[in-house]
Amino acid sequence: MKIKSGFKQLAATLLLALGPVVAWASQAPEQLEHFISTVKAATGEFTQQRLDQQGRPAQSGQFSFKRPGQFKWAVKKPYEQLIISDGKQVYQYDPDLAQVTERGVDQSIGASPAAILFGSGSLEETFTVSSLPSKDGYDWLRALPRAGSAGFTHVDIGFKNAMPARLELLDSFGQITRIDLSNIVSNPDLPADEFTFTPPADVDVVKMQ
Repeated sequence: MKIKSGFKQLAATLLLALGPVVAWASQAPEQLEHFISTVKAATGEFTQQRLDQQGRPAQSGQFSFKRPGQFKWAVKKPYEQLIISDGKQVYQYDPDLAQVTERGVDQSIGASPAAILFGSGSLEETFTVSSLPSKDGYDWLRALPRAGSAGFTHVDIGFKNAMPARLELLDSFGQITRIDLSNIVSNPDLPADEFTFTPPADVDVVKMQ
């Protein structure tokens, strides 16, 4: 159960980044701004792992989002879990525990990395963004939260071919979570009920204030 708890913590650090391939050679912060202004929705796949837990299997699954604030982060392996937002409420569903946790979008996203990718507010109001040296084949930027209560120190976003492809989150405990994104489709036609969630009748629903 300790291993699964670690995976749940990873899933709760909901971090998504997607973007179109564009024929330009700008720095990573400019690429992020372009992504925010042009990509209103996307789908794709992810793998996610805390780097100090080498040897344990990474989480993997599928995601979709529609800004502002609607997203689905569906972990398929090694344990199923769903995090989904309808733009007002965020639900975290754990089938094994038969439990759903419900929070307001502002509580869940706030100044988190998700605010960069799903939000509609001004990026400069909540983050300080700067370029980093290229490494591992990516153009990097660093986003520092302006609020001290964000729960993480910074998030680095790596771009490849003008598309956000890797995120590395340093949390307040000094732990790094890495997320790799793949098979991204920008601005797809999503079903009307893509971000609708009704808790199953046989699960406990915990509403967080």
